[in-house]
Amino acid sequence: MTIVKVCGMTRPEDIEAANRLRPDMVGFVFHRPSRRCVTREGAMELGSMLDPSIRRVGVFVDEDPLVISELVGCGAIDTVQLHGVEDGAYIRGLERLIDAPVIKTFIVRDGSDIEAANRCEADMVLLDAGMGSGRTFDWSLLEGMERDYILSGGLDPGNISEAVGRYRPFGVDVSSGVETDGRKDPAKMAAFIEAVRRA
Repeated sequence: MTIVKVCGMTRPEDIEAANRLRPDMVGFVFHRPSRRCVTREGAMELGSMLDPSIRRVGVFVDEDPLVISELVGCGAIDTVQLHGVEDGAYIRGLERLIDAPVIKTFIVRDGSDIEAANRCEADMVLLDAGMGSGRTFDWSLLEGMERDYILSGGLDPGNISEAVGRYRPFGVDVSSGVETDGRKDPAKMAAFIEAVRRA
């Protein structure tokens, strides 16, 4: 079954909805320019409310590995997602510091990005159209993927059935596609997760 990650959790209401709907992962963004950014304390508080069966993913952009290690070590997150230009040396160094899976994000523009994702040393790769762009990329490029991946970028309750039915990604990741006026919408979250599980 395709796993579901709902990213950009910022409020107790978001966690309450997640506990009801049971996505496999939720994401906490630690990139300060993002409107969805949370602090260490905020992530700890929200994470303490979250059902323990749901993984807590920290999203970072070119962050100091020691900062990430501290967040894993204190229990704020249990999975790391890298959304910057982190290379293989960075990933290897981070993996020496933490005992947690690492997801590397690739912005997909053409086949060369798919090739780079296939070569990546991270535990998992996530394919996106841009940082919170709300747009999809050319899904035909997915035919070049040789490993499991999480699909992101412009997904919403209206197009997720096609994405899962046609390409069978290991996982899907959604943020703005389940929001109304910039806040997580429980009805849209429910519709998205139901559509994934039906597909």
